[in-house]
Amino acid sequence: MTADEGYATRGNAGARTGGSGRTRAVVVGGGLAGVTSALQLADAGVRVTLLEGRPRLGGLAFSFRRGELSVDNGQHVYLRCCTAYRWFLDRIEGAHLAPVQDRLDVPVLDVGHPRGPRLGRLRRTGLPVPLHLARSLATYPHLSLAERASVGRAALALKKLDPADPALDGIDFATWLGRHGQSARTVEALWDLVGVATLNAAAPDASMGLAAMVFKTGLLSEPGAADIGWAHVPLGDLHDTLARKALDAAGVRVEVRTKAERIMRAQEGGWTVQVPGETLEADAVVLAVPQREARELLPDGALDDPDRLLDIGTAPILNLHVVYDRKVLRRPFFTALGSPVQWVFDRTESSGLTGGGQYLAISQSAAQAEIDEPVAVLRERYLPELERLLPAARGAGVRDFFVTRERTATFAPTPGVGRLRPGARTHAPGLYLAGAWTATGWPATMEGAVRSGFSAAGAALSALGRRYENPLQEAA
Repeated sequence: MTADEGYATRGNAGARTGGSGRTRAVVVGGGLAGVTSALQLADAGVRVTLLEGRPRLGGLAFSFRRGELSVDNGQHVYLRCCTAYRWFLDRIEGAHLAPVQDRLDVPVLDVGHPRGPRLGRLRRTGLPVPLHLARSLATYPHLSLAERASVGRAALALKKLDPADPALDGIDFATWLGRHGQSARTVEALWDLVGVATLNAAAPDASMGLAAMVFKTGLLSEPGAADIGWAHVPLGDLHDTLARKALDAAGVRVEVRTKAERIMRAQEGGWTVQVPGETLEADAVVLAVPQREARELLPDGALDDPDRLLDIGTAPILNLHVVYDRKVLRRPFFTALGSPVQWVFDRTESSGLTGGGQYLAISQSAAQAEIDEPVAVLRERYLPELERLLPAARGAGVRDFFVTRERTATFAPTPGVGRLRPGARTHAPGLYLAGAWTATGWPATMEGAVRSGFSAAGAALSALGRRYENPLQEAA
């Protein structure tokens, strides 16, 4: 069966098929959104060219070499409820390389307690929602009995909310938590513990709509929704190597180190995409680049107010990388209270480190105050903190300490951002938008990026008269 067979063609919408007889699409951007769009279009029989300005695919979820180490630019995790990203892993045949916990289990170490360090855990059982977290919450040592009870009441109120309600987008998460009896300690030890990592913003700076989506989907939808998954290999093995293999197998032409310079309407219909030394013709174009870059490439009239894309702010993530001469952490990861340290992951095996040492990655979200600090300042601040958190690190030799910075890691999930996020369709027929910053309903996550790819590909295929079945609908 050829790639075009088995797909309905409902009035081809004037698609220009060229000499090959196949519809053509250009996807601009090789992050997760762009790769997803390209795979979905190619799987529907469209001839696809994928353009990426960097020398690799994967967007901001990538790896690089530093000596013997293969280093991720930042620690990325996903949850069992991230069905789109799990589809992506399956599609590139990489799910076994990024497994999910059997059951949610998050060690939470508080080193600021007056009576000394305390270890608590956020764990679930197999009981139905919301009882799956009841035992963990009842014994959580970082909150008082009254605070634990207040969390339960707030969770029940949250469960009744509709995250898509525009009114929720207009208020901040901290205001809602305050109205529902959450103390500053409860926000620190529970709500922000999860929210900062998933939203890349503390509660006062986060849209209540996005916060409701995260907590309702992750903690209150089904017992295993918040089980954590992460890559046990370098991210580049997944998002570049395996993704490129899947694209090649699907017949996608992949051009890296190739930036789109201009997108224009063709005189005879369709689109042209100018790249250095070549002009590509297409029936559909998916623009899967960051919002500011998208604004520069959008033709006139594509959006009512394209400058609104510039009002979608960005938020940084800082990652600190420490290589010790011995093992200092026995767990795969933990998160901290009473310390500037947020989340710490053991990346020894995935990085290829040899010689008996240990490589830890410290992920610092919402890092506006530290993103431009010199490495020496960060080293002086964080190595003693790691020694406070990990007694085994006291006296251990530090083989290497380095920093990776993503100053525009995510869009800023501020109150009101929902009204700024455009959908996949534009006013220009055949031109579509993708990216975690578009109107996915999710914060800026790998899940949101893949979902945006589904939306853009689905809109394009519908306009081209091609049958499209969203993988998430099939799974449901």
